[in-house]
Amino acid sequence: MACSNKDPCKKETTCPEKCDYVSNPYLATMKEDILYHFDLGTKTHDLHAMFGDVKFVCVGGSAWRMKAFAQYINELLGLGCSKDDIPNICAHTDRFSMYKVGPVLAISHGMGIPSISIMLHELIKLLCHARCTGVVVFRIGTSGGIGVQPGTVVVTKVSVDACFKPHFEQNVMGMIVAYPTVLNECLAQELLKCSKELNQFETILGCTLCTSDFYEGQARLDGAFCNYTAEDKMMYLQSAYEAGVRNIEMESSVFAAMCNRSGLAGTVVCVTLLDRLQGDQISSSHEVLGEYQERPQKLVGCYIKKIFCKK
Repeated sequence: MACSNKDPCKKETTCPEKCDYVSNPYLATMKEDILYHFDLGTKTHDLHAMFGDVKFVCVGGSAWRMKAFAQYINELLGLGCSKDDIPNICAHTDRFSMYKVGPVLAISHGMGIPSISIMLHELIKLLCHARCTGVVVFRIGTSGGIGVQPGTVVVTKVSVDACFKPHFEQNVMGMIVAYPTVLNECLAQELLKCSKELNQFETILGCTLCTSDFYEGQARLDGAFCNYTAEDKMMYLQSAYEAGVRNIEMESSVFAAMCNRSGLAGTVVCVTLLDRLQGDQISSSHEVLGEYQERPQKLVGCYIKKIFCKK
């Protein structure tokens, strides 16, 4: 798919009832929409006043990492100091954390497909209730690499399942529905440009294998159970590499599917903590891992700053 000069994120919305991001006719019939896991609601909060200026959303697994990202962006955009204590908007719930810095929203999503799916449903509705337009969404995080050096940042072009198929399968009332998982190519290319400008670490474009499990689902040999051999594992990981897979994580498929369903421009940016072809357990020091985990936020921050400074 060729990269167009047209802004891939440009989408006009007017009100929640006509928002392009959602496709649920029942929302328009509701007197109140309670975003339960965010502890927000359309009657209890002025969502347009709170979030109407949001243009960038960055989501990641851990709450502390998303607060650190918000503090980083705060200083990068010249809106404050990196040590500012930015309040958690979802402080009254222990499910997710949310931080807002200017036009940037940072939200934790926990671990795995079910957790991020819940968060994305409520995020997409939040963007509509707030009448946001032209929003770009990033998932940043860590991953296991396949055939790449630890510390490599992988920008996902497509998320694939355990059989290396580019779709996310969801069971809806006993029926299996498949959604495509190709991510925004133009956005990915812009991030590669940002990496060249930063010139601090290697960034590549690749397929991401999304699994529903950390151990057997990722062909590890160090879980509580293992019904396959080391040779089986290596054959599977080598097959993944040959299929274009460069990293493994646990959220990209539903993230990509919901970006496609909503029309949101999005991409996944994950750093690799190890090469799974060399082993299963992470052995790098906390200092090295800490530096690795800053790489996706630096890359996304570079992109956001470029767009922010054009305004």
